[in-house]
Formats: sequence, C-alpha cells, structure tokens
Amino acid sequence: MSILAPGASNWLADAFTSIRNSTNQGGILGALQNAGSNNGSIGSFLGQASAFSNNFATITANNVTSASSFYAQIAAQNDRARQQAQLEKALTDLQSTQQMVQPANKLDPMIYFPDGSSLDTNANILTMQDGTQIDTTTGLRYIDPASVMDLGGGSWLNTTTNIITMADGTQIDATTGLKVTTTSSSGDGGTGGGSGG
Repeated sequence: MSILAPGASNWLADAFTSIRNSTNQGGILGALQNAGSNNGSIGSFLGQASAFSNNFATITANNVTSASSFYAQIAAQNDRARQQAQLEKALTDLQSTQQMVQPANKLDPMIYFPDGSSLDTNANILTMQDGTQIDTTTGLRYIDPASVMDLGGGSWLNTTTNIITMADGTQIDATTGLKVTTTSSSGDGGTGGGSGG
C-alpha cells in the first residue's frame, strides 16, 4: 500500500527537476556560475571565453532584434497617424472648398429682346410685347396669383387686366361689361379683340 497520494509522485519529480535545472543556469548567471569551474588549463579558459562570447553575442543580437522591431512598430504607427492626419486635412479642405463655390445663375436677371418682349430669368416669365405673360417652365400663360380674385362658383377676376373669367371660360371686360372671348384655353383674360355684346 502506497503512503503517498496519487499526485505526490509528480510533485516530487517536479521538485527534483527544478533543483537540477537551477544548478545549470544559462545566460549571464550561468556564465558567471561556470567562471570559476575551469581546471586552470588554457584550453578550458579559451573554451569558457568562447562560451562567454557566444552568450554575450546572443544577448546583444536579441537586444538589437527587439529594439529594431520596437522602432519599426513606432515608425509604422507614426506613418499611419501622419496618413490619417493628411486624409482628414484633405477632406476638410474639400468640404470647405465645396461650401465656398455656390452655383449661381449665369444669366442676367432680365433679358430684353429687340421685338419689345422680355424674359425674367429668376421667375422664368416671358412677357410679350402686348403684355401677355408665359411661364417658360410650363409653356402656359402666366397669371400673377396676387392679381387673381376668386368670385366663387369657378369665376375669377384678373385685377391686372380687369377681365372676369366665368366658370364656362367666357371672359368679360369688367370695365365695359362687354364679352371679350368665349374660348376656354388657359384663361388669363388677355386683351383679345372681342366683338362686344
């Protein structure tokens, strides 16, 4: 019957291995520990000197590799930060340039034609020589909404021309009471030559 618990044998083996490994240290401690163990011969001295040299070369190489890797990481981070800053500056400059350039109407606000008609390029209204106005966007006759008075039942008065347009399209001159036209086009109450009556 075993006195030791099941895990005790592993513990004992681990302790023995640790003690044995601690007597054979590597690196600088191992080199210093083995410094006094030479037997006084030149061969032993040269062997230990070569081992010291190899250990120090390994330490130096590891330090150089670590430092090189560290500085390479710093340089990469600096490059990324610099590129990000340049990208943000370019985007900011682009946005500010776009805000400075506003699209503008290149046409004159009013264009006058040789036949006496004119074009209001801001309101898109063409005024003919006889005073008829046409909306250049739709091609229909234009009536200023401020000059329209609703008379009810579908009839309305154009206060600019004093023409009443009835629901059936009949137009009457409000000043004379004479019928101007009986056509129901777009109905603005133009000055067309009515027959009276």
